[in-house]
Amino acid sequence: MSVKLASGLAFLREFAQRLRVRRDTAPIDSVETLCRFASTRAAFATQKKLYGYLKARMGTRYPSMFEDEAFVASVNIAKMHVFAASLSDLTVYAVGRVGAGTGLDETSRRALARTCFRVGLADNVSQVPDEASMAGWLAAFERRLDEVHWANLEAGGDAFIESPAALLHWAPVADRLKRYDAEIVENSIRFAWIEIRRDLARRLDARAVAADGALERG
Repeated sequence: MSVKLASGLAFLREFAQRLRVRRDTAPIDSVETLCRFASTRAAFATQKKLYGYLKARMGTRYPSMFEDEAFVASVNIAKMHVFAASLSDLTVYAVGRVGAGTGLDETSRRALARTCFRVGLADNVSQVPDEASMAGWLAAFERRLDEVHWANLEAGGDAFIESPAALLHWAPVADRLKRYDAEIVENSIRFAWIEIRRDLARRLDARAVAADGALERG
């Protein structure tokens, strides 16, 4: 086995450590635990769907592709852009669930969402490709908060709108192939959110989070 191929396979084995993924079953009853949930589950969805797509497209060539330094660099960039989009989606959804029926005002919801998003990025700051990317994600999230309709989310509106597009856009796959893959790839991550949403519903104590003294108030 070549040194480059061995290095590539090691990259695959170590990927789970590059985005902080942690399974937990404890109650989500504080700002801290809500932020941890958003960060780790967004990382899980990113890991599963980005690498699943690459493996499906490349087949037996998948391990050997990690001999290519340019490809590895592209994957590293892609994973963080997909993670930022996934974190944005899950944060908005989770804060919407906290706000539903708790009387949490809009200013406090925005503050909670902003905290969760920033914590998630900070958890994986060593993987951020550059300062411009970080600034872009933060600015895009602020714009999203300006436009979000919390009442629509409580009524069943879709919060998971950024991650499907990001997965398709950033995955290092030829554009001519992506044209055939679009529906399958975008639906794959939408399906991944179903179980994550169920997990949140089982574990969330919305009133406890809303009452947490760590939550900034309007």
